[in-house]
Amino acid sequence: MRQSLRPHPDSRCDTVRAIQVEAARHPGGVLRLDYVASGRIADLLVPPPAPPQRADKLWEHTVFEVFVRRPGEPGYVEFNFAPSGAWAAYRFTSQRRGMSNLEEFQDMPITLDAGMSSLSLAVKLDLGVLPDFAGDTPWSIGISTIIEESNGRKSYWALAHPQGKADFHHPDSFALDLPPVGAS
Repeated sequence: MRQSLRPHPDSRCDTVRAIQVEAARHPGGVLRLDYVASGRIADLLVPPPAPPQRADKLWEHTVFEVFVRRPGEPGYVEFNFAPSGAWAAYRFTSQRRGMSNLEEFQDMPITLDAGMSSLSLAVKLDLGVLPDFAGDTPWSIGISTIIEESNGRKSYWALAHPQGKADFHHPDSFALDLPPVGAS
């Protein structure tokens, strides 16, 4: 299901004109995400490629993110994917509370393709390893991206933005419902 991210109303971005994300749920609790940012990619501040490894504070630079929860539940998981290959996976017990590393994830297969006019990042998450997301439970997801331009300015993109400042953890940001595979 292709989705368009929108910049936060207070964000200005001169380099990226659009961000599209293909989000697909597959059997066994697998979530596939394909992000494509279009624009003047050479004017983005992107860290150089590095060996894939877990890292914190990826949201301080260009990063692609997804947040997943069961509808109506306060807890959720967050994944960050940097164009460098660095990644992070966290669990929260409620909005911005009870943060811990998701130790079930020891590596993250990120695929990156950067050109002059597009930056594509793809990742496949096996959420079936997490008891909360295994089986036939529906998911609510929030998809977001932080873009850092070469001048240091950042813009905040998401499926939906709550009132006020950009906050990807806000319940209103979980704007896409993905039913179990095969559900009507």
